[in-house]
Amino acid sequence: MTTAGDDLPDVPSGSPHYRILLIEDDLGDALLVEELLHDTGLPFELTTRATLAQARTELATSQADCILLDLHLPDVSGIDALTAVRALAPNTAVIVMTGLSEAQAGTEAMAAGAQDYLVKGKVEADLLHRTVRYAVHRSQTERANSQAQAARQRAEENARLERGLLPQPILDTSTVRVTSRYLPGAALALLGGDFLDVVEGDDGLLHAVVGDVSGHGPDAAALGVFLRIAWRSLVLGGHQGEDLLHLMERILIAERGSHSLFATCTLLKLDQRAGTVTLHLAGHHEPLLTTVDGTHEVTAAHGIALGIVPGLRSWPSTTVALPAAGALTLYTDGLTEGHSGADNDRLGVEGLLTLIESLPPADPAVHVDRLIQETHRLNAGRHSDDLAVLRLDWGDTHFRA
Repeated sequence: MTTAGDDLPDVPSGSPHYRILLIEDDLGDALLVEELLHDTGLPFELTTRATLAQARTELATSQADCILLDLHLPDVSGIDALTAVRALAPNTAVIVMTGLSEAQAGTEAMAAGAQDYLVKGKVEADLLHRTVRYAVHRSQTERANSQAQAARQRAEENARLERGLLPQPILDTSTVRVTSRYLPGAALALLGGDFLDVVEGDDGLLHAVVGDVSGHGPDAAALGVFLRIAWRSLVLGGHQGEDLLHLMERILIAERGSHSLFATCTLLKLDQRAGTVTLHLAGHHEPLLTTVDGTHEVTAAHGIALGIVPGLRSWPSTTVALPAAGALTLYTDGLTEGHSGADNDRLGVEGLLTLIESLPPADPAVHVDRLIQETHRLNAGRHSDDLAVLRLDWGDTHFRA
């Protein structure tokens, strides 16, 4: 007979009732257990069932804090009874009740997952009091630890996924300052499919991408990581423009499987020496160009999103002259699809430009953070989407807008 839990304090007044399920086919033993429970002083609600089948029906519709289990039921016996009950209520404390002649049954039951055991005929009220309280406390602690471990694992998985979506830029000789932000749309949810990246190629040019896989959740997030890694590998391998988008589309089609996912993206190639930027828009919107005179959209030709019409390869390029100092901001629609204030109008690009002009001059990273904070404030939680922002600054951008 176990004495575990002797050091637990008395039950404080006002404690919640213990919901106890007794699975016992012997009416006399069941009445004895009920009398002992009354003598313990524990606040309890007792439900008695005579078979595993009846217990299964009971547990399907209600919960219990503790199960007192006779190991010899009409429809199951021994460790099989414990295994079946544990499967029905994996997060509930189980205390098995053994006979006087079953010396090993109790320890075997605990090894198989029972919280404790009691020997029929040797149970007194104080022992039952301690055993029930200890078993419930231990079960709740184990459940809390398990949930905490699961939460840590999810956090670690999300952190790894975030690193895949928001990698470190590869910059060798470039003097361009890179500011990037990635925010999932839903709290505690699996990350969405927005992605971004910046690398300096062997040609000395700066290459960047911002993209958005349709949908949310693990499938979109995984596809976003695939496309981001593929883009980086292909750029470093010398692929550019239409050829690069064609290969990314092939990868998207191969990896999306039966899901009808597609992706939009903006490709950017910045040539500081020539003072130009070349853009390819695959179903995505234009970047924003900030100069000393303010911020405006860059006019560029539009192409089709990846995966919409495979093989069409309609991605025209646009080359734009750049000032000696400025900033380009690429972003996903999580920045513009929120509301613009008290009304139900979307912020949109025009609202975003107005908001940018209203912000005070600041360091690029501070400016991007303020911009995101303001869009969230205006939105007031009415619309939630994943968000990726990439800002590239060059020259003496003293205006910092």
